[in-house]
Amino acid sequence: MEKEKMIIYQVFPRLFGNTKATNIPNGRLEENGSGKLSAFSPKALHEIKKMGFTHIWYTGLLEHATQTDYSKYGIHSDHPAIVKGKAGSPYAVKDYYDIDPDLAENVLERMKELEALVERTHAAGLKMIMDFVPNHVARQYYSDVKPEGVLDLGEGDNREVPFDRNNNFYYFPGQLFFPEFDVTVNGDTYYEFPAKATGNDCFSAHPCRNDWYETVKLNYGMDYLNGGCHPLFDGSASSVPKTWFQMLAILQFWASKRIDGFRCDMAEMVPVEFWEWLIPLLKKDFPNILFIAEVYNPDQYRNYLRKGKFDYLYNKVGLYDTLRAIVCGHQTARAITGCWQAVDDIHAQMLNFLENHDEQRIASGFFAGDAGKAIPALVVSATLFQNPLMIYAGQELGEKGMDAEGFSGCDGRTTIFDYWSVESLRNWYNNGKINSEALTPDQRRLRDLYIRILVLCNTSPAIRKGQFFDLMYVNPPSDDFNPDKQFAFMRYAGNELLLIAVNFDDKERDICIFLPEHAFSYFGIDETRILSAKELLTGVAVDATLRRNAAYRIHLREYHASICCFKLEKQ
Repeated sequence: MEKEKMIIYQVFPRLFGNTKATNIPNGRLEENGSGKLSAFSPKALHEIKKMGFTHIWYTGLLEHATQTDYSKYGIHSDHPAIVKGKAGSPYAVKDYYDIDPDLAENVLERMKELEALVERTHAAGLKMIMDFVPNHVARQYYSDVKPEGVLDLGEGDNREVPFDRNNNFYYFPGQLFFPEFDVTVNGDTYYEFPAKATGNDCFSAHPCRNDWYETVKLNYGMDYLNGGCHPLFDGSASSVPKTWFQMLAILQFWASKRIDGFRCDMAEMVPVEFWEWLIPLLKKDFPNILFIAEVYNPDQYRNYLRKGKFDYLYNKVGLYDTLRAIVCGHQTARAITGCWQAVDDIHAQMLNFLENHDEQRIASGFFAGDAGKAIPALVVSATLFQNPLMIYAGQELGEKGMDAEGFSGCDGRTTIFDYWSVESLRNWYNNGKINSEALTPDQRRLRDLYIRILVLCNTSPAIRKGQFFDLMYVNPPSDDFNPDKQFAFMRYAGNELLLIAVNFDDKERDICIFLPEHAFSYFGIDETRILSAKELLTGVAVDATLRRNAAYRIHLREYHASICCFKLEKQ
């Protein structure tokens, strides 16, 4: 069976399926509600699969710090002063071995509900990705359900020293945790002594509001305070830091539940030597499991791929940043060429996206203000190469993310800290019907276009696995082509040749794309073998005549794209 192009649907379960439209800013769970794992019914997953997705990343499954009291279920409570928002951040993990109780219909059966979700996901033909948050945990980490014989993080640490290779945390002996803000709520003051280092590498007992103050940094054997750049690990079993073994056990636990992959949060804040050790060990028992790294330093890309053994990396500092700048009018379309050239040797391992939970929504007033303006960027992200693509739930509906939910103000992002429901997702969920009946006409049109593009990613051999040829170097500025606003390239596989052109302009354009002889010789194509041609986004037949060293005319709507497919007779 040929390898699929990976298309990931990132979805936040706390939001998906939440039908309560109350949406009180800073509202409690009882007021605003929460989505449940059960919302991902066979029907919902079938519809997601039909959209063209191959994988689903359930964001925020692990139990994390929250202001909601679950103590009657045997779950330790968290001090509200060190929880962001009423619901809390899914990246302040409180128990690596447990599922967030907000997501369960029956809190006591939450792990069984997760296991049932794994089965439903696989039955729908989708693979399942979950978060692994290796760099930091909630300040009051405590596992209520850890397997027998497992030590809690911090248990047995030597708190009399700032650093010890076998400590889980970094300490400030003799210092009280005393941040630059009040940690007293309703007369109850949060107490932490000795203070621990904060998750964003804040090695101080006095973090500020802009620090990841709700988290503590995990120790992978790197003595940061004494200038250590690498962990104290010489390859021998006796030199493996304790945290490494604990993280391996956690991933083995989840992989045994048939999880297909891990999206690793802030992977570059954890030493590459750890990943070099961990990933091959896990893949010995689970050879098909995937590791996706959130890495933002391009200088480290190849290090985390080649030494760290990751399967895929975020294409954030590069294609995302460039496409966003083009959509917003701050960059030229010519810059796309530089993006792919910068990662040409590793492009198959770069994960493209235009939205995720950390980024502002395309349709927000902080980005494009209109989801339709990013269609050319979507086509580039989806079709440039065979590498993976990720869509954030609601992106395909033009979700604006302009709510002021509580801890998250109106910032163009959809909250991960608050109890809330998202109107666009609520309309598509439609009380479990999972259809387009409650969507607006604009939402339907956008979603239909997304589906056409996403489905093409695996039904078109040229997109799924084909060769690539950039046409920009032979198309200088002219009355018929503006390389600041238009981008064009070709993909080829088997008997299918694609000519793809996108228009970032706010005006319709009739453009002429010059097709050099080198493109035909590179693909090994005889243009006289072309039998027919069709524009794939509309299904309309187009001129099937291509000539070497000649121009081909394409009509492009404003903020849109064209994918012309030329069918060749089989050799």
